[in-house]
Amino acid sequence: MLEMGKLRATGGFRAAAPRMRAIESKVRIPFRMASSDNSTPAALRRFAWGVLGYNVAVIVWGAAVRATGSGDGCGEHWPLCQGTVVLQHPTIAAMIELAHRATSGIDVLCVVALAIWTFRAVPKRHLARAWAVAVLVLTFNEALIGALLVELGLTANNASPARAFYLGLHLTNTLLLLAALTLTAHFLSRRSGAMRGSFAVRAPGLALTGLAAVLVVGVTGSLAALGDTLYPAHDLWRAMSRDFEPGSSWLLRIRWLHPVCALLAGVFLVWIAARSLGRAADQRLAAGVVGLLVAQYAVGMMDLALLTPIGLQMAHLMVGDLLWIALVVLCARMCLVPKAAVVAAERAAA
Repeated sequence: MLEMGKLRATGGFRAAAPRMRAIESKVRIPFRMASSDNSTPAALRRFAWGVLGYNVAVIVWGAAVRATGSGDGCGEHWPLCQGTVVLQHPTIAAMIELAHRATSGIDVLCVVALAIWTFRAVPKRHLARAWAVAVLVLTFNEALIGALLVELGLTANNASPARAFYLGLHLTNTLLLLAALTLTAHFLSRRSGAMRGSFAVRAPGLALTGLAAVLVVGVTGSLAALGDTLYPAHDLWRAMSRDFEPGSSWLLRIRWLHPVCALLAGVFLVWIAARSLGRAADQRLAAGVVGLLVAQYAVGMMDLALLTPIGLQMAHLMVGDLLWIALVVLCARMCLVPKAAVVAAERAAA
């Protein structure tokens, strides 16, 4: 106080003001830099989540293509349908397949726009940039695998091991694409911990094991669904007994793997969610994962009991995709913890 009085009395306060403002600006700059994670435009965040939702819709429609046997609706031609741009007298199968290709084409434009916008809107060390690149790579992988399924004739009533291999590869790439889109939107939406070096890694093995378990469930589910499509049954008992008959197709004899893997993975997911319930910020998300898991079991049992109608197959896939998205976000929040939150927790514990 005495020094301030001297400054006022001598007029030095005015002389010192520029220097004080310079010091103040130097103090504030680091805080602006620390909060730069949250400078992402709200429109970009909404667009990223919108592209993710659109991808889920495209994937669910792809299940309709497989369930209706419309994969060969355009013949062995890709990207053209039956070798032409405009169909004169299209069949229902051709219209279903063509609609899937058209929506997939729109999706390519969306992910390219998302990547460009992300690179223009966020700084170089932002994690959303890396995941946006992954989205581009996996999207073009998706198109390549889809083209191979058509060009190699692995559609319609084809029950070869080659079709099963490409179908499993297709499903794996699809889930990885959804994960990359989810993480792009997640890091664009983060308030902190979205820059490289701004987060601490916790229990990555636990999260990766959970995600790998769901991938296995998804692959076995795609093969079980293929068996349901190629070898439909007229009653539940007959459908279940064929799974253990020596003369049945190998696709039917491996269907039991899907429910067994789903039950084992479900127990693990509940354990992961239970570990997250201790953090107040993750409680709702963890409860959502458990709720979606229960819903997935319920839809799966209805699908089995009603002999896999197309609508329930699509619903089963949609709930599975939503469960996968919620799990990816939960694992990201559980394993990639902002360092500011870590410091705050350590201070609270002390």
